[in-house]
Amino acid sequence: MRLARKQSIFWLGLILGTSLLCGLFSLCGSAPTFAYGTPAGSAQESSSSQVKDADTSTAAQDVEVSSEGSSARASGIDFALSDFSRVEKGSNRPVEGTYHGYYYLMDAPADSLCLVDLSGVVVVYVPEVLAKQNGLDLASEQTQASLKLLFSALDSYDAQGNSVVKNDAEWLFTSKQTFTTHGLTIGFSQEYKSGYFYTSLQTETGTDAMGEESPLATDANLRLSHVDYANLQASDAVAIAAAPSAFDQIGSFFQTLDWSPLLVTLKTTGTAIIFIFILGLLAAWWTLRLKPRTQSIMDAIFTIPMVLPPTVCGFLLLMFLGRNTPVGAWFDQIGFPLVFSWQATVIAAVVVAFPLMYRSARGAFESIDADMLDAARTLGWSEGRIFFRLMLPLAWSSVAAGTMLAFARALGEFGATLFLAGNYAGITRTIPIAIYFEWMGGNIEAAFFWTIVVIIISFAVIFAINLWSKRTTKYRRKEVEL
Repeated sequence: MRLARKQSIFWLGLILGTSLLCGLFSLCGSAPTFAYGTPAGSAQESSSSQVKDADTSTAAQDVEVSSEGSSARASGIDFALSDFSRVEKGSNRPVEGTYHGYYYLMDAPADSLCLVDLSGVVVVYVPEVLAKQNGLDLASEQTQASLKLLFSALDSYDAQGNSVVKNDAEWLFTSKQTFTTHGLTIGFSQEYKSGYFYTSLQTETGTDAMGEESPLATDANLRLSHVDYANLQASDAVAIAAAPSAFDQIGSFFQTLDWSPLLVTLKTTGTAIIFIFILGLLAAWWTLRLKPRTQSIMDAIFTIPMVLPPTVCGFLLLMFLGRNTPVGAWFDQIGFPLVFSWQATVIAAVVVAFPLMYRSARGAFESIDADMLDAARTLGWSEGRIFFRLMLPLAWSSVAAGTMLAFARALGEFGATLFLAGNYAGITRTIPIAIYFEWMGGNIEAAFFWTIVVIIISFAVIFAINLWSKRTTKYRRKEVEL
């Protein structure tokens, strides 16, 4: 038995350690492998992987993309792209009281290159001034292939899990500020408001590009995805740093990583599980003493947070504990605010994880032979003694499993916590909230790391439950064998 236990612990440690190491090295390789190149003008061989485009006349070209994903250049191409940015969301509201269609506010200079991704069609705008300055002929297949190669590399690098431009789409190139294709009119570098420039999209007749009659709605090949902006420079004017080693990347990652989500999560979950354990046992013991009809009502009340969406639980808690409510106002007056505080993270975790503890404890208590409890009462045992000396030891296997499941549920709580506690670094930002906001902010490495941490902790909890179940039910297996 001891040997089996040691083997189980060994394999658990091996699996967790391997998962952590794989995750760390995945962080270094989570970006595309062509993320780095050699410094401009350096004779050092690039450590980046090759990005190739079969449509270009220079199919063997190597594309070098800067570490921050803002610049790209390729061998055999005289120009490069820099100051790259990607805009996912636009607006359909009027500007200065005038409707101009669906538009994107440019976060780049007015003379920037622009790419509009329509899924099946990709439109690239190169200002005429820039084209002349760099000697670009947009009608040339080689120029088009070069622009396509550089834009594709930057777009895929900066996609952060979103859609990327398709190489097999129809690519169109223009220097006109107003360009019409497939029933859509695209406006590039349009100054609809003084000092602000936009990229706009509307139908050929000037109606809403997002309307039901728009080609975007009727043509299955067209779907507005996003726009890209970039600056055009000479290839030798763009410097791209050499790729750091994997261990340097790991060291840099951990130096800049904010560890507060882990501390907040452990502090919150550890505190919450104490309340969950006590309240779950008391609620399970109390409901068993109620009349059947009342018992059914209370059971539904205690269990409903388990089936409600976490956001609904968070909203209801906010309506009950908000600062404008009597309860919330009273806690504010005594200097113990509940909403948007660390206490709120504990409350949210308790509410959503409590049903797991309650149901496990109640099921265990119901399975205890009632005659045994009555016999204890005839011997003069008090209800408290019966609970602690008889019911709890007999139900301990299920109670322990319920506690671990409740711990895991509290650990992964997101929706109710975000509603009630918000997202404050070092105070209410738990690991699940950190994963969401890191991903939304484009920090995929941090989001991936915290995902690995949650998976490891959850795996350890489930593994511990299985070990505990085998240990506590050992006598039952022996009876079956006999």
